[in-house]
Amino acid sequence: MHIRYLLALILLPHLVLADELDRTVDADTQCLVEPPVPIPAANSADVPLDLQQIQIVSDTTEAKLGDKATFTGDVTFSQGGRHIAADNATLDQANQRLDADGNLVFQDSMFTVTADSLSAQMRTNRAELSGAQYWLHGQQIHGDAEKLEITQDNNLHLTNTNFTTCPPGDTSWLLEAETIKIDSTEEWGELWDAKLRIAGVPVFYLPYMTIPVSEKRKSGFLFPLFSTSTTNGVELATPYYWNIAPEYDLTFTPHYMSARGLFLKTEFRYLTGEAQQGGVNVEYLANDNLLTNRSDRYLYHWQHKGAIDDNWRVLANFTDVSDNNYFNDLKSDVLRATDNQLSRIGEIAYFENNWDITARVQDIKVLGEDESPYQVMPQVGLNYRSPELWSGLDVNLLAEASNFRHKDNQYNSANRLHLEPSISLPIHGPAGSLTSELKLLQTNYWQDTDNKPNSELASTVSRTLPQVRIHGQINFERYTDYFNVNYRQTLEPQFQYLYVGYEDQSQIGIYDTSLLQDDYYGLFRDRRFSGLDRIADANQMTLGLTTRLFDEHNRETFQFSIGQIYYFEDSKVGLIEASQPNQYFQQENTSNSVLAAELNTQIYNDWFMSGAIQYDTKNSYNKKSEVTLDFRPETNKLLQLSYRYVPDLINSNTNESVNVSQTGVRGAWPISDNLYIVGNWYYDLNESRSVETYTGFQYESCCWALRLSYHYRIKTNYDDDLEPTFDDRELFEHGFYLNFVIKGLGGSGPLGVADMLDDGLFNYRKPLYLKN
Repeated sequence: MHIRYLLALILLPHLVLADELDRTVDADTQCLVEPPVPIPAANSADVPLDLQQIQIVSDTTEAKLGDKATFTGDVTFSQGGRHIAADNATLDQANQRLDADGNLVFQDSMFTVTADSLSAQMRTNRAELSGAQYWLHGQQIHGDAEKLEITQDNNLHLTNTNFTTCPPGDTSWLLEAETIKIDSTEEWGELWDAKLRIAGVPVFYLPYMTIPVSEKRKSGFLFPLFSTSTTNGVELATPYYWNIAPEYDLTFTPHYMSARGLFLKTEFRYLTGEAQQGGVNVEYLANDNLLTNRSDRYLYHWQHKGAIDDNWRVLANFTDVSDNNYFNDLKSDVLRATDNQLSRIGEIAYFENNWDITARVQDIKVLGEDESPYQVMPQVGLNYRSPELWSGLDVNLLAEASNFRHKDNQYNSANRLHLEPSISLPIHGPAGSLTSELKLLQTNYWQDTDNKPNSELASTVSRTLPQVRIHGQINFERYTDYFNVNYRQTLEPQFQYLYVGYEDQSQIGIYDTSLLQDDYYGLFRDRRFSGLDRIADANQMTLGLTTRLFDEHNRETFQFSIGQIYYFEDSKVGLIEASQPNQYFQQENTSNSVLAAELNTQIYNDWFMSGAIQYDTKNSYNKKSEVTLDFRPETNKLLQLSYRYVPDLINSNTNESVNVSQTGVRGAWPISDNLYIVGNWYYDLNESRSVETYTGFQYESCCWALRLSYHYRIKTNYDDDLEPTFDDRELFEHGFYLNFVIKGLGGSGPLGVADMLDDGLFNYRKPLYLKN
């Protein structure tokens, strides 16, 4: 018998819980715990719940108007996306009370509860379920409760309850509590008499604790980190997160090192309006026990960026440390040991459609260097663009005014004004492109040389250089096959003619200029130096060729580029002029540049290779080369072999040139569905020694994760005024690191293979960057 009632009442309020964890998609899909009953389809989603139609279906019913109605046999109550199923139910219309029992299930689109019995007061929107089991749809959280009560305010009270994120039957971890109260508005829970069990063994007890039950932030301790190393000893870090306000938060981390002492780290983050954000880091280690004079060590860092409105942008970045070896000795949250430059920048910019203007100040502190770069105090730049101003001509203007100062008074200061108007005619089509460009480079210097050792510099300099650049490319393509596979092959020859006038620039100081790196794409630049203090004269032609292979799905599987510059005249401008030869920047007279080539290819199926070389064809000399071979059959499976060679690399501490010849092996492979290993080994062929070894094992299940790793790596040690008597710093450091995370209690666990591949001096980079 089917009976329908049209009643304007609410069945049961519900509480939506959400796990606070950020998870990877593949782990979520495999680990989601779903209730053992289907979710009914919602209807009338746009209609308020209290006005939606209630449907009651049962095998038999007995009803008296205005009194009670009794339903038996496959009873279902439905209202929109809510659903109650039971063997028996009684509806007391006079007292607006609903009682149900027997295979009872309460369910909506987000939440499912099975229970022995249900008692609901519809007038007050309260409900109580006994012997309950609950699940959160699309998440891992589920548990049991002796009594589950839904209050009038849509809050949830559970008595003698527990929850876990492990699959049913898996008791890897279980959190038990005498009482749990979950606030549906604040979306956090209070636990009384909480006890954590791991593999059935109680390991942790708290009389009171709070936990987040959604993506909303909640103050509390994060999971501790444990490690050991030869330099810092036993390390234990216990981060505490403080959710100060929606737009502010702070993480405070006491980090104890048995060999050094207590290292305190604080990170404060903030939001300013909807489009600006920033953060402040303060780190402090008092009386470092490894230093004989027990010096205090510190760091402070501030960064800020964002948009003031549609046109204005701001940027600020400032970092300072107590000593040169701060990042080498301590695990900072700001920079890594391989970073030796501290950038201090303040910038404000205004953007319009065709022009923008930027003002900035900049100071760079180089750790371990006796000499420091110039400060930019300030620099104002203007960039104007007028595309297709007349007959397809593009007109541009770059203007820059800079003031350079140095902390050391023996160095001169300078003001520089640079104007760079240009006219270009770009012609683009499917068959190729041709761009002709004419520039005028006008630079004026005003240099303070009074009582400075660089007396050879002129007090004023005006430099005017014309520049002509013509760049063209032709696109050929054909359909062919290799090894019985069909491909579309392209052939893309390109050329560039570059002419830049010459002026003697020996009376200009070096303020922000350095030699640029040579590679294939660098052959087509119009500058040999960064900055503006040296603009090399040029009368040269660059020839290059690129060929690509695209498969039947239009995926690029092969790319090879080769090119070289041919000089019609020798360049006369170097960082140091010919009259002052220098082994690092000496200008060599030659008829052509290095031959630069690059290769990226998918060799076969899951095998990939990339390589690059810069070869001096005149002297038959390899100036730089690198090659990597990857085997990547699927996600989280990797085997990589690599080699790199860089001759005449300058050691900044000794000013001596050294040859770098290193080979490496890197791998990541799952041992089972839950256990995988990542390792790498890099070896210096010249020094006949390992420079880095890393091995990491990670076990990750649906509800907990464990990572054990071992590091052996070279340390970069600088001369340091902080501790002149401490000269026995270790050249190599090795240690063990342990991370253990219970998912669902404040952490999502190790991030996986990609995270471990990046944990070292040599970060992993895929060797194939092909266009799709």
